Parts: sequence; structure tokens; C-alpha cells
Amino acid sequence: MSKKHVAVLLGGFSSERPVSLSSGNACADALEAEGYRVTRVDVGRDVVQVLTELRPDVAFNALHGPFGEDGTIQGVLEYLQIPYTHSGVLASALSMDKERAKKVARAAGIPVAESRVMDRFDIGHEHPMKPPYVVKPVREGSSFGVVIVKEGQANPPQVIGSAEWKYGDAVMVERFVHGRELTCAVMGDVALGVTEIVPLGHAFYDYDAKYAAGGSKHECPAKISLNIYQKIQTLSLKAHQAMGCRGVSRSDFRYDDRFSENGEVIWLEINTQPGMTPTSLVPEIAAHAGHGFGELLSWMVEDASCLR
Repeated sequence: MSKKHVAVLLGGFSSERPVSLSSGNACADALEAEGYRVTRVDVGRDVVQVLTELRPDVAFNALHGPFGEDGTIQGVLEYLQIPYTHSGVLASALSMDKERAKKVARAAGIPVAESRVMDRFDIGHEHPMKPPYVVKPVREGSSFGVVIVKEGQANPPQVIGSAEWKYGDAVMVERFVHGRELTCAVMGDVALGVTEIVPLGHAFYDYDAKYAAGGSKHECPAKISLNIYQKIQTLSLKAHQAMGCRGVSRSDFRYDDRFSENGEVIWLEINTQPGMTPTSLVPEIAAHAGHGFGELLSWMVEDASCLR
């Protein structure tokens, strides 16, 4: 029996378009190698017409950022009754909103950093929180717009209120958590391994550290105690379930072990559309768990459904 016709949704029109193109093409190539009939769809405003004419068996969602992972394209696919990968409308919208996702995480017993949402123009010339803290857009991914305010910095970052800012007026001001950057993937109802991300030549895991070759080093599995390793796996699965995620997700953490091996572990956010580029984390984590790239993608295609 021939394998399914898969429409790989890629590109789009968010600030993460380049990442989506890279992810989507890598996924399309691998799915073709697995024997699927693949059509690459560079998503535009005519996506409903394109998919209606194409009539694929499955939509593989490789979009990133607003429209692609905030519940919007998921709603379109529900309307068209095309089974799709990753999380559904509610889980996608909730997880994309950093502050609301943190409220759900906190209610589920997952440790999060203190934060508040503000209008960017209200930050002004006085610190909204004692430094160090982080200012980030409420609904962006790939570290777009993230600004770290260091201890001893005299004033808030003026770029937040300037015309240069292009990430919306609502920003989250969050306590800066010292320590190591850790991440854990979830596949279905199983938490896979934990990876440590070490930015190379970057102050933190920003866009270039994420996607540029040599921008970061991944320690997979992370060299941390078994106790912390298992704790992060447990919290990742708990976050995945609390948000109502499906398919594959990835949770990011900070682990402050400056004073104790059993130091502070803080959940930062959940990614419902993790990157699938050559430097991406989930394919590496899955490979360490014994799932090759093609196998991982095939599992995602066969897991696809509506009403997710």
C-alpha cells in the first residue's frame, strides 16, 4: 500500500520564516526518503485554497512563530478537516502566550520565575523590577526581542520603547535566572533525554546561537546529576500534559547549580513547534533515544489527527 501524501507547511510570513524554510525542507527531504509522497507548501494568505486543491492526507506543520504555532493554522486545518502534526488549537495558542502558559505551569506545580506583563511604553526610565531581569515579547519564539538587563545597569533598555521595536506592545518582564540552559523533548507521552545548551560567543541562547552553525554546543545527554536529569524529564512531561500538547514538544529550563548540585530548576517555556533544522535539538535528543530523523518524522505523520 502506498504511503500517505504529506503537505509540508513551511515558510509563512512570521519573523521566523527563514527557520521554517530550513526546518520544512529538511523534513520534506527526510519524509521523501521514507517513501512518502511530499508536497512542499510555502504558506501564504491563500493557504485554504492551496490545501483545498491539494487535498493531502496529512499536513506536516513546519511553520514557526505567529500564525504557525499560535493556534491559527491549526484552526484552518481543523476547518478543512486535514489531519495535522504537533499540538492543536488550544494547546498551541496557550503555549505561545508565555505569561498564560506560566500560569498553567505554576498551577500544575512546575517552578517558574516571577514575572509581570507590561505595555512596553510603561517601562520608561525606571526599572520595572530589580535587575537582573529579562524583557521579552509575550508571543514570539526563537528568542526574538529578548533583552537581558544586567545587575548594576542604570536604566531600562530604551530599545523596548523605541520605533525599532517590532514585536508588539505587550512585553513580559521576568526575573533573570542564573545558571545553565537545559532542554528536554517529549514524544507522545514519553519524556526523552535532557540536553545542555552552551552558547559559543553569545551572551545567551539567542537567535544566532540557536540556528547558526557553531553558534552553540549541545551536550546530549546533559552532564548533570541523575536526580536533576529525572526532575527535568518529569517537569517536561507534566508541562506537555498541562498545556494539552500532542505529538512532539520541547521544554526549556534554567538550572542554577552555583551553590548546590540540587540548585534551582526553573521552567521557562514550552515549544509546540520545535525546530527541525540541522542544528536543532529535538532530532539530536530523539537520535540519542534511538529514533533516527526519518523514524521520528514518520511517527509524527502517523500520529497526525484533527481535534488535537
